[in-house]
Amino acid sequence: MKITRIGALYQIAFMPRIFPVNCYLVEEEQDLTLVDAAMPFSVKGILQAAQRIGKPITRIVLTHAHGDHVGALDGLKKALPQVKVYISRRDAKLLAGNKELEPGEANTPIKGDVPKSIQTKPDVLLEDGDRIGSLQAVAAPGHTPGMMAFLDTRSRALIAGDAFQVRGGMAVAGVTKFWFPFPAMATWNKQASLASARKLRELNPSVLAVGHGQMIEQPQARIDRVLEEASKKFTIEAASM
Repeated sequence: MKITRIGALYQIAFMPRIFPVNCYLVEEEQDLTLVDAAMPFSVKGILQAAQRIGKPITRIVLTHAHGDHVGALDGLKKALPQVKVYISRRDAKLLAGNKELEPGEANTPIKGDVPKSIQTKPDVLLEDGDRIGSLQAVAAPGHTPGMMAFLDTRSRALIAGDAFQVRGGMAVAGVTKFWFPFPAMATWNKQASLASARKLRELNPSVLAVGHGQMIEQPQARIDRVLEEASKKFTIEAASM
């Protein structure tokens, strides 16, 4: 486990050298918000990180319902029974194991490790623009139909889930990188992913924090490059179908 801090944002990286899986602690005045819940074995590390900071975790906010983002959820809820759990209304269905598409959604299969045995029920179903402490929820569908990013309104640090990857080469979700292809393999809809990535770029984030890979400060130029790459790749793929 590796902990990296930028301001009020702490990245907790599990297996950082092999298969990095990140979650984040956002420090508020009195408490902490945990964004994502990493892997089932991550409970102890997350609790230790909060103990080091010296504040209690009172909220767990989930970017989306893939197994490497919700794995420790049940264990954390058992250890912290008073904690409130937040997820988008749409991905709450995935959290419950339901992979059915909703009316109006692109007819592409939902991919990735959708959990089948999570017992924890969310307390709050989020919509675009909702606030959780200092975080603003930003709907960013594509990797999953209900994925959300979270913008710290104090610093403009952006926790973007799997809307982008950094490990193996920075990319928009859906663009395959040879050295770390897994986010692309688990992406539901590439065109929605690209549209969401463009939306997140417009937020002008000061820090980009994602599910896989290191945090990037002042990421605008790098985001612009991967947006151009994704646009070209997805256009070519669409033309060849």
